[in-house]
Amino acid sequence: MATAVTFKSPLHQMTQTTRTCLWNDSAGFEDLTYALEHGAVGATCNPVIVLDVLKQEMPLWKGRIAELIDARRSASEREIAWALVEEISATRAAMLRPIFDQQGGKNGRLSIQTDPIQYRNTEALMEQAMRFNALAPNMIVKIPVTAAGLAAFEDLTYKGVSLNATVCFSLPQCVAVAEAVERGLQRREREGLSIATMGPVCTIMVGRLDDWLKLQAERQNITINPGYFQQRGYRLRLLSAAFRNHMHWSELIGGDVVISPPCKWQRRFNASDVMVEDRIHLPVDARIVSELSKKFPDFLRAYTDGGLAVEEFDTFGPTVRTLRQFIEACHELESQIREIMLPNP
Repeated sequence: MATAVTFKSPLHQMTQTTRTCLWNDSAGFEDLTYALEHGAVGATCNPVIVLDVLKQEMPLWKGRIAELIDARRSASEREIAWALVEEISATRAAMLRPIFDQQGGKNGRLSIQTDPIQYRNTEALMEQAMRFNALAPNMIVKIPVTAAGLAAFEDLTYKGVSLNATVCFSLPQCVAVAEAVERGLQRREREGLSIATMGPVCTIMVGRLDDWLKLQAERQNITINPGYFQQRGYRLRLLSAAFRNHMHWSELIGGDVVISPPCKWQRRFNASDVMVEDRIHLPVDARIVSELSKKFPDFLRAYTDGGLAVEEFDTFGPTVRTLRQFIEACHELESQIREIMLPNP
């Protein structure tokens, strides 16, 4: 008689019974430990996350920040802040290294974000990406899908850097990234360079597009049902982030994709009664797509291949709002460093 298989949680069941992978949208030690226990095979770090890490782990990092300040006498608070981002990222990448080695580079990576202030500077993004790539063998570098960011994807991929596209909300952005990454991979293959351990992904920040459409609905007095919210051979996985409800997880189960919820959403999913079953192949009701398309021009732009031109990426509403939040987080992180570097007497 066969023994019934038991799982720790719905997310653990998903990771063990489907192709869908779990990454942790945090680099906090406790958060990452929890995620790993439930089958996670990746994690993320950026200035927003480092702020959260410091709230949770300041006793652990305060002394180290002071050491960095003392060792780098001419460094600005901004430079110390990014040194801290690098160090936290490298520390938490070590927790994922066994998975990286076991899975040959596809997973087991720590996703580290380039400076969002440089969203218009291709050269600066590439320089920082190369630096981050050298921090640990299992780094994956986040580049924003702005016009300048997109221009970096092919060459960085060609140079062997595994990339995670971020600040991405639409099909046109995903397609542009996939094509750029594919060109970079093909260049490596033509020159006999290995791509075996590369693991590029493209994040689509589903909840942030929802937020933008809801904001438009409020501004324009639009009423809508609140529940509405690899055929081309690309070798790029999609990654779902910015969670607002369980459907940003449950409707993707079964796909060769990554879901990357923060720990609080992981705990909600694991406490839920949502069935773990393949839903990725279920079509969206055409009536929902039709109504969203009619009432929200930006939904149609995001949903349609070619709906956004590259030169429109930077001014797309969700892009602007997300970049502003990320840049503000950088300033907040610098202020945290200032409290140690230059405490108020």
